[in-house]
Amino acid sequence: MSRLTDLPNVGRVLEQNLLAAGITTPEQLREVGVKEAFIRIKMQDPTACVQMLYGLAGAVEGIRGHASPGGLQAHTPGIPQKPLINTKVN
Repeated sequence: MSRLTDLPNVGRVLEQNLLAAGITTPEQLREVGVKEAFIRIKMQDPTACVQMLYGLAGAVEGIRGHASPGGLQAHTPGIPQKPLINTKVN
């Protein structure tokens, strides 16, 4: 596997985001790690969302679709796994 698009969940758009973030191969993605890859992408593309983060985790794990929360936690320590929603009404 030498192309990013050979990984599950990596299509044309995510591949372009990874390339813009300086990640050019699946091996490099694994070395950099999901968290760092997502941070780099987010710096290039402020619209990058949590679904992309899940897709990256699945790509590294070889899981088509979104990674299980357990798999995501292994790749993103310190990032909350549930969305934080402010329910306070002013």
